[in-house]
Amino acid sequence: MNAHDPGWAQHRLLASRRREFLGAPIHALTMAETLAIADEAMTLRRPLHHVVVNVAKLVSMRNNTELREDVATADVINVDGKGVLWGARLCGVALPERVAGVDIMINLLSLCAKRGFRPFLLGAEQSVLDAVGRRLAKDHPSLVVAGIRNGYFKPEDEAGIVEAINASGADCLLVAMPTPRKERFLKRHRDELTPSFVMGVGGSFDVYGGKVARAPKLIQAAGLEWLFRVAQEPRRLWRRYYDTNTAYVGLLCREFWDRRGRRKVDL
Repeated sequence: MNAHDPGWAQHRLLASRRREFLGAPIHALTMAETLAIADEAMTLRRPLHHVVVNVAKLVSMRNNTELREDVATADVINVDGKGVLWGARLCGVALPERVAGVDIMINLLSLCAKRGFRPFLLGAEQSVLDAVGRRLAKDHPSLVVAGIRNGYFKPEDEAGIVEAINASGADCLLVAMPTPRKERFLKRHRDELTPSFVMGVGGSFDVYGGKVARAPKLIQAAGLEWLFRVAQEPRRLWRRYYDTNTAYVGLLCREFWDRRGRRKVDL
């Protein structure tokens, strides 16, 4: 890539904004910058793999080599959770704002409708996809969805699904599957997939389709979105969030003191 390449400015921006926190690479990008990068990738037909990191994923990456590699090799890595944003800032990593995966997806769908890009929706239950389709028809009547496929398939079905995605002529691919399944799928088929912008969106279809309620803005701003989720499904989620958050606090404390110690040595 050289200075005359149409994607050179994007390459330089991503390189200059790359940071590291708890051993994970992240990009210090705003929502507007992230959407501009996605727009450019789809316009230029340039492959771009996007992921987000939250507390749960950062903790999982410490013990899951495959997941850590899947995230580290992505082209754009946004900070999804408030816990990661505040923790990184506490450790001296300058980040402009939280760029939540569900918000990226919603804004990306709006961008597709305005610019004539065609998304492919992969994952979630069929009933959720049906609800997403109904809402999209209401929110963005002009949007053409390249294709949809629920997330209930076997490993041997993946080759056919990749063929269907490519045959659809999709400009972007949104994968609504849990971690680490979506990361594994995208890493495994990254070189085969033809949509320019590919992104794992986790449970965002559930939110957009109305299956799961999202926390009010004030709760999101307070960094308590996880507690809102636990309140909705306490039996299933309380232990997961307790274990994850406890582990994260321990990692964050060690990271803070390690960085502080290195700064004193440098002085």
